[in-house]
Amino acid sequence: MTALPEDLDPPLPREALAVARGITRLFARNDIWCLGEMPLRNGRRADLMGIDARGQVIIVEIKVSRADLLGDAKWPDYLDHCDRFFWGLAAHLDRAVMETEAFRPETTGLIVADGYDAEILRPAPLIPLAAARRKVEVERLARASLRRQTIAADTRTASWGRDG
Repeated sequence: MTALPEDLDPPLPREALAVARGITRLFARNDIWCLGEMPLRNGRRADLMGIDARGQVIIVEIKVSRADLLGDAKWPDYLDHCDRFFWGLAAHLDRAVMETEAFRPETTGLIVADGYDAEILRPAPLIPLAAARRKVEVERLARASLRRQTIAADTRTASWGRDG
């Protein structure tokens, strides 16, 4: 059996997967298509990264525990890779902290989700990427998507190529 490539491993914890599924369903109804666990060029990994019908790049950082939410100092590193950034929270989390300056409510959106659906509580403002950066991000997302589809059909291809 061939090992999965590093961009498909490790999986999100069960509750985070449920939140991701709810958000993915919400986005799909709104013609936004996402990949989970998308590696970024800066070494970070977006929980969800997608493209809307206008070609805008969206990143969602999922949090299912208060400790993880309050302990995350790396999230601003995602802002250079998207036009819109959302926090995706499990429904049970207290959302009051999301209105504090540390979480930049003026530049981030807020989604609450469970395994079945999600709701946007605060839309993410559009902060456009430079056209050249957007092109790079969209191409990387497309290549990662195609690579994952190929590997799903033929696991022997897992060790070939990279997402970039």
